[in-house]
Amino acid sequence: MAVTIYYDDDADLSLLKDKTIAILGYGSQGHAQAQNLRDSGCNVIIGQRKGSENYDLAVSHGFDPVPLAEATKQGDLINILLPDEVQGDLYKSEILPNLSKGNILLCSHGFNIHFNQVVPPVGVDAGLVAPKGPGHLVRSEYVAGGGVPSLIALSDDAAESTRQLALAYAKGIGGTRGGVIETSFAEETETDLFGEQVVLCGGVSELVKAGYDTLVEAGYQPEMAYFECMHELKLIVDLFYQGGLNYMRYSVSNTAEYGDYSSGPRIVTDETRKEMKKILSEIQSGEFARNWLLENKANQASFKAIRRLNKQHPIETVGKELRRMMSWIDSKEV
Repeated sequence: MAVTIYYDDDADLSLLKDKTIAILGYGSQGHAQAQNLRDSGCNVIIGQRKGSENYDLAVSHGFDPVPLAEATKQGDLINILLPDEVQGDLYKSEILPNLSKGNILLCSHGFNIHFNQVVPPVGVDAGLVAPKGPGHLVRSEYVAGGGVPSLIALSDDAAESTRQLALAYAKGIGGTRGGVIETSFAEETETDLFGEQVVLCGGVSELVKAGYDTLVEAGYQPEMAYFECMHELKLIVDLFYQGGLNYMRYSVSNTAEYGDYSSGPRIVTDETRKEMKKILSEIQSGEFARNWLLENKANQASFKAIRRLNKQHPIETVGKELRRMMSWIDSKEV
């Protein structure tokens, strides 16, 4: 299937000239997209709860935040950039009652629309504009004259005018400078969740801990285990980032490359791949979404307990001490 990619010449920023864009939530994506849109000449208002750190941040950036309901009333394009787990309830109580026919409802992650926690009313099209990078990068690349590649998707039966406005929005945040790839709500949501769970967060975290535990249990010093199983991971990921798997293999020693080929398939086995497919199936069916939403209804009790347990893993204690030896690292503690 051919990939459709849009660039600057495919988007008309002037379509937003007489529109008000409401950014609901001034977090990682909210602060970046709002500032980029304002710098692109768009009329932007912020919906953010007073008394929060993000409210104060928005004020420091020259905005005058208003409650979510008020921002929704004022907006023509309303982008919900609140955390996934709170969007459904806030949508029903603060956003939905204040939408008007002809509004466009936007998001940067399709979780709530795809899993029917946010259902646009008749007369309101939905669109997704999702930068493929964190907010600070979306902002810094825009300021530097570049742009983070982004995704765009539309709700079923959305008007062509909605597509054009979504592309204009993408241009306003700098996305069309890097390229905007057309996708669907289902594809963006399901691949995003799968990547997080199987590779980027869940898979890597468990691999790092398992490798560390194996070395320590075999009698090696925890410090050596930390360096080999966590610290040096950045070196490899940076090579992936620059040139893919082939560039990583080109850059490491022949010994490391041989070990890659001979041992990697023994770690990610047919059984592992079978479990990956099972996880994907749970995402596609909505099982994961239901479990996560129910967890939040229970005040995240199990989630918080697992978080506390993982914070106590020995690799965290050893790493904290070792990072103090490395002045070039912008060390963070949570």
